[in-house]
Amino acid sequence: MSVQDDVVHVSVRGGELAGTLVSPRPSIPGVLMVHGWGGSQEQYRAGAKDLAALGCVCLTFDLSGHVATRRLRDVVTRADNLADVLAAYDFLLDHPAVDASRVAVIGSSYGGYLAALLTRHRPVRWLGLRAPALYRDENWEVPKKDLAALQQLADYRSERHGPGDNEALRACSAFEGDVLLVESEHDRIVPPPVLASYRESFTRTSSLTYRLIRGADHALSSERDRQAYSSLLAKWLEEMLLGARGHVRVGTTHGAGDPTPAAAIPQR
Repeated sequence: MSVQDDVVHVSVRGGELAGTLVSPRPSIPGVLMVHGWGGSQEQYRAGAKDLAALGCVCLTFDLSGHVATRRLRDVVTRADNLADVLAAYDFLLDHPAVDASRVAVIGSSYGGYLAALLTRHRPVRWLGLRAPALYRDENWEVPKKDLAALQQLADYRSERHGPGDNEALRACSAFEGDVLLVESEHDRIVPPPVLASYRESFTRTSSLTYRLIRGADHALSSERDRQAYSSLLAKWLEEMLLGARGHVRVGTTHGAGDPTPAAAIPQR
């Protein structure tokens, strides 16, 4: 364990004694949370508090083109938003208490897609993806709002793809950390072939936990579904943290199943 030295002065009889306080240096996992297109950091606030209670430093933020920068919505590109995520990651790592070797990135929908791409540029130990979206590689500098029609995304997402023809899936195939992959049973925006593409691309992970939220739609419209997702996210990360501390052994794979219940709802 690393330590830090702080010069201190101990008051005594109207004077001071010079001293050095030696204490453990803080080393806390960091969690970066990325919302989806049309969403905001508000959707992750409650979940961030749950994860902070586990002993993590959590960062939520609004992607360009959202909330205060909504005026950019018609022109912001995937390149712009990936730059946002990289900047947010670097900001989190600048926190003096964050352990750079224990960083989790959580993303939903478009945010999940960006989170997968992030792993090609920054070290990530734990990756949580809920209904991660998928886009064709071309048109990288085209405004994000134009991609659905330009790339015929409904057709593209109705078929399975692999690392050979998609950069995000290529990133997944190289990822060696632990993964949580969450699917909504009645998702019409990110359908089952997309989740299957992601799941099949994670071939080098330390562990892959897959969960299906039964009855849920893409946006997790019901409170029950939001609670289910937030709870399973917190329980998964808690298990990962315990594993990292050597308290439990993390398995290689978890099958699909009904989740257990704590807040995030990105959109598309």
